[in-house]
Amino acid sequence: MKPDSILQTIVQHRRIQSRRTFLKRTSVGIGGIALSSMLAESLPGAGLESRIQIPPNCKRVIHLCMAGGPSHLETLDYKPKLAEMDGQPMPKSVTEGQQIAQLQGERNKLKVLGPQHGFRKCGKSGNEICDVLPNIQGIADDICIIRSMHTDQINHDPAHTLMNTGAGIPGRPSMGSWLLYGLGSEADNLPGYVVLTSVGGGQSQPIASRQWHSGFLPSKFQGVEFRSQGEPVLYVKNPAGVDRTRQQDVVSAVEKLNRIGLKSDYDPEIEARISQYELAFKMQMSVPELADISDEPQSILDLYGTQGADGSFASNCLLARRLAERGVRFIQLYHRGWDHHGGIKDGIKVTAKLVDQGSAALVQDLKQRGMLDETLIIWGGEFGRTPMAQGNGRDHHIKGFSCWMAGGGIKPGLTYGATDELGYAATENPFHVHDLHATMLNQFGIDHTRLTYRYRGRDFRLTDVSGNVVKEILV
Repeated sequence: MKPDSILQTIVQHRRIQSRRTFLKRTSVGIGGIALSSMLAESLPGAGLESRIQIPPNCKRVIHLCMAGGPSHLETLDYKPKLAEMDGQPMPKSVTEGQQIAQLQGERNKLKVLGPQHGFRKCGKSGNEICDVLPNIQGIADDICIIRSMHTDQINHDPAHTLMNTGAGIPGRPSMGSWLLYGLGSEADNLPGYVVLTSVGGGQSQPIASRQWHSGFLPSKFQGVEFRSQGEPVLYVKNPAGVDRTRQQDVVSAVEKLNRIGLKSDYDPEIEARISQYELAFKMQMSVPELADISDEPQSILDLYGTQGADGSFASNCLLARRLAERGVRFIQLYHRGWDHHGGIKDGIKVTAKLVDQGSAALVQDLKQRGMLDETLIIWGGEFGRTPMAQGNGRDHHIKGFSCWMAGGGIKPGLTYGATDELGYAATENPFHVHDLHATMLNQFGIDHTRLTYRYRGRDFRLTDVSGNVVKEILV
């Protein structure tokens, strides 16, 4: 070939070989090395040895999310001074300059609303719990009550977003997704992160599916919502005329096509798609078996107060235990019905009754099966309610509220932290949402500052730029 022809060929080749084509076709070199590093970071457990600091106490989390903001003053935080001042003007020194939700324009008219139900000291621990939660009163010695929770977001959706993702703005990965990213799933034939919802008892604020989304993490880490009534997953069965062998042929063919795309494009989402098709095929066997509670003795059904698959919170609690037994890493149960702006005395009694028995039964059931020690249960809402009246209800409140935790290396029978005498602000051992996340990850042996994911030039983490492990509540 003549020199002029050779030069022309080289120039033409350089024009064709664009940057994108180079990166696609080159498995080594700078582009390939960088891409390999990125793919490695997307794998569960990648670099986990640098994150594990202590032997883990947990295998899984069950988050009982009381959506709508349950009043700490009618559940877990009794305030005698509030009862004494019922109907009196709220001291301006308490509320002046403070963020209030819908009561913002009524600062000069604010009146104290005393506790609407009685409390009692329960068990050997003496944990004080409201009478609307008699079954939870019965497990007082198994739970740790946190009375000094506080958050930054005063409206439902951003408060849920902060509780779930560590940030008040949408788009970040949920805490369940972070756990899957860090540790992977022990379930081979079920999603590692499952969400169930129920409703009843009060105003039901909507819950967006992005609350269990994977954000900028690969989509294989996002939560999967199961239906609470009837079949947990729609279309899990094969259509008429399609047997399992034919379905396997389809899945295998789709996998081969996806692997061709993965080989040429190196897109992590293709890898996620492959794994999700495989998982969906396995779920055709595992989900019907999961939902079939005919093997549960009547004593267990009576404990939970459900016959199963009825859409109730109690039924979801039973399903949560079955999911936990099958290796699901993060299980989230939402009950929508705690937004009591009005009629809180009767409303909270109704809502509490819907969740009380199932919540306590889950703790008792796990304990008798020897699973409670390795299961972290978190019970609580996105914020609390005001000590001030909103008619005959209470407004949103972020300065102080309560939750309880059980199992997973948490000290049982403990009350931690406190609010002031009117239940307005956390004054003793304040416990922020970031502290909750840091402590949760710690129980899996993970340093929350090291569980990171690089996105758009920044290393993100569940606890953002703060959060402390609260060692005082740990065994």
